[in-house]
Amino acid sequence: MSYYVDSVEKFRALKTKEDIIVLSVESSCDETSIAIVKNGREVLANIVSSQIEIHRRFGGVVPEVASRNHITAISNIFNEALMEAKIKKEDIDAVAVTYGAGLVGALLVGVNFAKGLAYSLNLPLIAVSHVHGHIAANYISHKQLKPPFVCLMVSGGHTALLRVEDYNKMTMLGTTVDDAIGEAFDKVARVLGLSYPGGPEIDKLAASGEAKYKFVVSKSLKGSLDFSFSGIKTEVVNFVHNATQRKEHFNPADVACSFQEAVTEELVVKAIRACKQEGIDKLVIAGGVGANSKLKEKALASGEQEGIKVYSPVLKYCTDNSAMIGAMAYYMIRDGLGLAKLDLTAKPNVPLGDSEFHD
Repeated sequence: MSYYVDSVEKFRALKTKEDIIVLSVESSCDETSIAIVKNGREVLANIVSSQIEIHRRFGGVVPEVASRNHITAISNIFNEALMEAKIKKEDIDAVAVTYGAGLVGALLVGVNFAKGLAYSLNLPLIAVSHVHGHIAANYISHKQLKPPFVCLMVSGGHTALLRVEDYNKMTMLGTTVDDAIGEAFDKVARVLGLSYPGGPEIDKLAASGEAKYKFVVSKSLKGSLDFSFSGIKTEVVNFVHNATQRKEHFNPADVACSFQEAVTEELVVKAIRACKQEGIDKLVIAGGVGANSKLKEKALASGEQEGIKVYSPVLKYCTDNSAMIGAMAYYMIRDGLGLAKLDLTAKPNVPLGDSEFHD
């Protein structure tokens, strides 16, 4: 019997299995991570090897450097995950992997490792969207959370509002027409001379500043649920450059605070509007920018005022990790989604909506 035929049978049998243990692999950017997750909510192990210090000297992620470091780290992380989870390879029911979105070279390391592991253990291979993984991080942090809810997706590569009707049924309500919010944070951080990654540095600097500058998010999309951050990013960059050339004094903390105040207000206003428009009283924040303190503060305050419960992952699950991939894989398996063949490859972009892999 061929591997794929066998994996299809095992995959279908998992739909009714009482307990499912998924080993998951994440390598979409500069974090190499392998996790072992039971039933989508219980993390038995989540090992993350960060490359932040390596890339900090370059002011951002260098794709080739990221790929090489994934290759160096991944086997050791796999063994460490098994030891931390206190399980054997034979206890694993499926292997899940982020196949996109992300840096293709980095993704390929994880995809190829997962394919080899799935084949050697004769286990189903589950292809998971990095974006969907970020949503599932909330299932780990909030054990009772269930769809439907509105998701505010905020990361380096995506900014979107999604109606999550069920674990694997999602509808796009709005998205960015230009820059993702994480990208805007990084560009502003860079012009202020802050180190990589820019988001946490802006958040930290803004805490000591005042929102004295009136940077404006584009009003062209005011009536919609779409976002545009290119304009305010350029406005901040031009402000800093012009002030520097004229040798005019400005407080970088005030610039950071003013920028953060404007963009988080835009995110929260539209997220709350989406909840009211859809008649849903749960808002879930997902993605790395979900760690931003001002965003969480504003969302919680607005949610309380409007009778909307706001959820976001604990800090370690906001940023890239493999536990979120294992959590998402569990719900895909239960719905008969995600089964991939050994020709699975990495994709720089994947759909934000429903899974493209069906049994």
